Amino acid sequence: MKKALISWDIYEIHTDTTEIHGVMLRGRLRKLGLEESRNILCENATDIENCVRFAVPSGEDASMIEAYLHKVISDSNVTLVRKNVSNPVLSKLKVNQEERYSL
Repeated sequence: MKKALISWDIYEIHTDTTEIHGVMLRGRLRKLGLEESRNILCENATDIENCVRFAVPSGEDASMIEAYLHKVISDSNVTLVRKNVSNPVLSKLKVNQEERYSL
């Protein structure tokens, strides 16, 4: 019996000057999700410099996460980059283009 897949909305975090790799940002976002009972995926982007991506289940409000990011990283910018992606790979967005692969 097949289970329904979870669809995710993917966001990118960029900053003007603050380094966001190597500062425990992914772990902080994970802990935020645990404390707030929110499903959050998080990964460093490998295809863009100084970018971290996170995903929440499609249609869920990400404003609480964005507010947290602005609190801990004042120059952070959060942008929705993809909607309704099943089983997303966050490190490199082109991997999510299903037509690139065959089984």
